[in-house]
Amino acid sequence: MKIALLQMSISDKKQKNIEKAISFLKQAKENKADMAILPEMFCCPYAAQNFPIYAEEQGGMVWQALSKTAKECNMYLVGGSMPEREKEAIYNTCYVFDRKGKQIAKHRKMHLFDIEVTGGQCFKESDTLTAGNQVTVFDTEFGKIGVCICYDIRFPELARLMVLEGANVMIVPAAFNMTTGPAHWEISFRTRALDNQIYTIGVAPARNENAAYVSYGNSIVASPWGEILVRLDEKEAIAFYEIDLDKINKVRQELPLLKHRRTDIYNLSLKIKK
Repeated sequence: MKIALLQMSISDKKQKNIEKAISFLKQAKENKADMAILPEMFCCPYAAQNFPIYAEEQGGMVWQALSKTAKECNMYLVGGSMPEREKEAIYNTCYVFDRKGKQIAKHRKMHLFDIEVTGGQCFKESDTLTAGNQVTVFDTEFGKIGVCICYDIRFPELARLMVLEGANVMIVPAAFNMTTGPAHWEISFRTRALDNQIYTIGVAPARNENAAYVSYGNSIVASPWGEILVRLDEKEAIAFYEIDLDKINKVRQELPLLKHRRTDIYNLSLKIKK
């Protein structure tokens, strides 16, 4: 499965961001990618006050552009994330489309990013966003894939629930900042990959030092053995990588962590069923 990590720059013009995303997606098609992944809030500057302004209902302009481009490019598209409006609520939402442009999954960020680090980043998503409540795993010709958004990766229960539903790859559109990124970005992706013996993929916006919220960038792929396979720097770029899904079975045979879980003593289950 050849993936394309689209680390694009984000402007304050929604249409410009859509056009940039489409341009990157066409480059992914030219390189014969099976799946392309956009960053968190790819059409919107990452700021709590922007989310209500840029929000659209499902099926809106951004959704239509992603669906159409996925079909034209004949590839799976994990559409980063965007502000989604439903009635009075606004969600940080990732839409996933198949090769025909059909929506096959939707993940609403479950864990809202409310932090205040002394001398570092302060941000409160809950000022304008509502949390989602579903674990998201979707089917492809390559097997099951899980998707979550940014801060979600810090909660190992969510990753394990995806794996228990059959996910062998976890995709995370994300926008770690210059406080959390250098400290926690790489270790988060390596740890979730290692704990669950899966591939983890993080796609972030390119860094803009003049933005109110400065993205760390460094889009990444980690292996089921915990190795870093791909890592960009802070600049706008596209990275391609061909995932070897057979490696998952090999690692799980050699080091059968999931089989060694003591389910006679502990268990993990969903309280809200799909």
